[in-house]
Amino acid sequence: MNASHACEVPWDTGYSNVCSICGSPADAGYFDVSSFKAPPVETGQEVELARYAMHPQYCGSLMYFAQYAERASDAGQVKTITPGFEWVILCNNQPRSPYLPSSLILSAWGRTAFPVNMRLEEGCLMRFVVRKVALPPGGKAIDLSQVGGRLMGRSWYNANFGGAPARL
Repeated sequence: MNASHACEVPWDTGYSNVCSICGSPADAGYFDVSSFKAPPVETGQEVELARYAMHPQYCGSLMYFAQYAERASDAGQVKTITPGFEWVILCNNQPRSPYLPSSLILSAWGRTAFPVNMRLEEGCLMRFVVRKVALPPGGKAIDLSQVGGRLMGRSWYNANFGGAPARL
């Protein structure tokens, strides 16, 4: 049993890789990565806020994410819409639907996050980035002093790649 998993698979029943109580893979391990950085300055520039690389032959799911954007003019004031900035969650450099590039703060840092439960394919390199983009016609620019992002989820060995993982 993995120390980070609360459920137990009995040893005398053979390896099932699924918890009989919650249905989660018995070897699921959790990840939680985050950072705060200065926002991108020039159009087209992007800043990586969080990154998680799953091991080869491991699958996973994104459980939660969080965004943070602080205005430069009003220190401490958090924004919920960021015109001129685009937030995107990428897996192997492909945007993950339904969280396609958006200027909205969909899951604000420090507030109760809604569960996402988005499946991640084998060996996925997850990235959470914010990009500086051109403003739409008539759009008003805002200055951000700090941006932040957080990815939380779990990953587990995929038995399709060779059976059960080695037991302790």
